[in-house]
Order: sequence, then structure tokens, then C-alpha cells
Amino acid sequence: MRPLSSFAARVLARALLAALALSAAVPARAFPDRPVRLVVAFAPASSTDIVARLIAEQMSASLGQTVVVENKPGAGGNLATQQVMNAPADGHTLLIHSVAVSVNPSLFANAGYDTMRDLAPVAMAAVTPNLIYVHPDVKATNLAELLALARTSKLSYASSGNGTTTHLGAEWLFRAISRLDITHVPFQPAAATNAVVSGQVPIASTSMPPGVPFARSGKVRPIAVMSLKRSPALPDVPTVAELGYKDFEANTWFAIFAPARTPAAVLDRLNAEVNKALGARPVLDKFEQLSLDAQRMDRAATRSYIEAEIAKWGKLVRDIGVKAE
Repeated sequence: MRPLSSFAARVLARALLAALALSAAVPARAFPDRPVRLVVAFAPASSTDIVARLIAEQMSASLGQTVVVENKPGAGGNLATQQVMNAPADGHTLLIHSVAVSVNPSLFANAGYDTMRDLAPVAMAAVTPNLIYVHPDVKATNLAELLALARTSKLSYASSGNGTTTHLGAEWLFRAISRLDITHVPFQPAAATNAVVSGQVPIASTSMPPGVPFARSGKVRPIAVMSLKRSPALPDVPTVAELGYKDFEANTWFAIFAPARTPAAVLDRLNAEVNKALGARPVLDKFEQLSLDAQRMDRAATRSYIEAEIAKWGKLVRDIGVKAE
């Protein structure tokens, strides 16, 4: 092939420059330019799903595009995570997950993802403390009495599932700190509460939403919350931390993610929209009913929070030797 003449080369160069100038003059399409999918890592009617639908309704009105909620449960949320991490990184496919997204990479032999490598944290959504409570017939009215009883009796406790922070938090307190052998019985969240209400299991460790109504009605006796501060939902119930276990914190939280490499400008817009939704009165009212606290954080604070959770739960999973079932 003969080389281009200098004249032909100049003509080609001008054509390329013109094409580049024309492409630069065409504005990028504004985000969002079509409906946004919010993939929920768990089943319909789960706490994650309820939070997703509340936020999606507010964001749809604000974005001018429908935010479509799509449930993809399975493998502790891993299926939904893998789907979103492989979606186009343009902000139109998002994931809402629970604290499990910070636990699963350590819990599963192969979760199929690395949270901070494969996902871009968009915003926190809500947090709720985990709660320890007992059947009213249990001869313990506080944490010290419960631990003393466990040293002399063979006890069991229900949690919201193997590898959840309700399970890991209880193992942290009962086994790692107190050196007690209390048998763990995993359930779905509502079933764990019902197991204690019915007397099938004497103790439960769940998030606040399933336990609070029964605690208020006297059908279970709340012992301690696992947050650093007392919960407004049960203000008379002490925290594990204030009972002498410094810095003890085991919460259930919900956050929104996008695929890694999503443009920063899109992530910033999404963060602002989620935080706006979290300030809406319908969302706040429903959160209060469910004992959830809205968490309005910027992207940097969201990332820092999740990184700290990954480090904390990863260490505990390794120390205790918990594996996914």
C-alpha cells in the first residue's frame, strides 16, 4: 500500500478534526433517559423490598423516569449482586442490598463478587439495631441475668438466618466475648420472632422490625439492643455497649449500589436523589412504623461506613469460623 501524499494526509487530518469537533458539539444524553431498574437482593415484602419501594416511588417523581423495582432473591443476595455488577455502568441499573453485602464475601467460599471492587456505593438508606429478647417465662430480666442463666442451663437462640448480623452479633456476644455455648437455630426473620413468642425457642436475636411489636405488647421481653445508642422504638431498653461491652455494635442496614465504573456525576445525582427521597414525609413515617432510621449520607461517608462494616464482619466470620449453609 502506497503512503499518502502530504496533501492527502492534510485532507484526512482536517476530516478527522472536523468529525471530532462535531462529536464534541453533540451533547451527552442527560441522565436518566429511560426507566431505572432497582434490583432488590431479597424477596418481596422483605425489609429490603419495603425500603426499596418507598425510595423508588419518591425517586420516580423526582427523576422524571420510573424507578422499576425488581426482586431477585437467592444465595443470600449474591444473585442480585452479580446481576447488577455485570450491568452497564450508566446508572440505569441499581442494587439495593442489606448489611449482608458486607458479610457475604467472607461468609461464602465464592460469593462471586468483591463488594468494593465490583460495586460503587451510591447511598445509605436505613439502619436498624439488632435486638435480643426472650420469652416471658425465661428467668432473666436483663443481659447479666441472661448470661448467668446460660452458664447453668442449656439454652438456644433463634436468629434471622445463618450468617446474618443477627446471628453474627449474637455469636460475638455469647460465644466470642462471654465464652458461652448457646445453640443457634436459624429462621427467617418473622419466623424467629414467632418461635420465641410460641415458646419454641427461649431467646431471639433479630433486627428491630419483627421484634418491636411483640416487645411492646409484652409477648416477648426485650433484653438489649445492639446499637451504640438506644433506639427510639424501645427507649427503655439498654444497649449492649452501655452494659459494659464497649463499642459493641451489630446493626442491620440497607444501602444502594451501582456497577463499578459508573460515572461520578451519575453517582452524585443518584446520591442526591436517594437522600431527597429519605427526607420525604411518607418515607419517614413508614420508617418510624418499622423502627428504621433514615441514613442521609454523601457518597464518601457511605463508602467509609461500608468499608468499616466489611472489615468488622469479615474478621468476626474468620474468628468464629462461620460458613454459609
